[in-house]
Amino acid sequence: MDAVQLCEIAMLIAFGCSWPFNIAKSWRSRTAKGKSVIFEFIIIGGYLVGLLGKFITFRRTGVLAYSSWFYIADILMVLVDVVLYFRNTALDRARDGQ
Repeated sequence: MDAVQLCEIAMLIAFGCSWPFNIAKSWRSRTAKGKSVIFEFIIIGGYLVGLLGKFITFRRTGVLAYSSWFYIADILMVLVDVVLYFRNTALDRARDGQ
């Protein structure tokens, strides 16, 4: 593993560290107000493009970069927050309908 991969992994870890806090806030707040699911889909799109680059490199070299696993972990965390967004939207509608 070279310095470039280490820097990329460090970046993914730094971004990835924020998602558990965001997930916990979404879980506790039980509201989607102030959240943007479009923003989260854009984030997922960015991670998917980065992961696609890793798969392209894999096809060319036969070597899958370690950073691929960090992309996958980050994508999964954002997807958890997206699921919570839809749960919280349903909770908001139920509260507003009462």
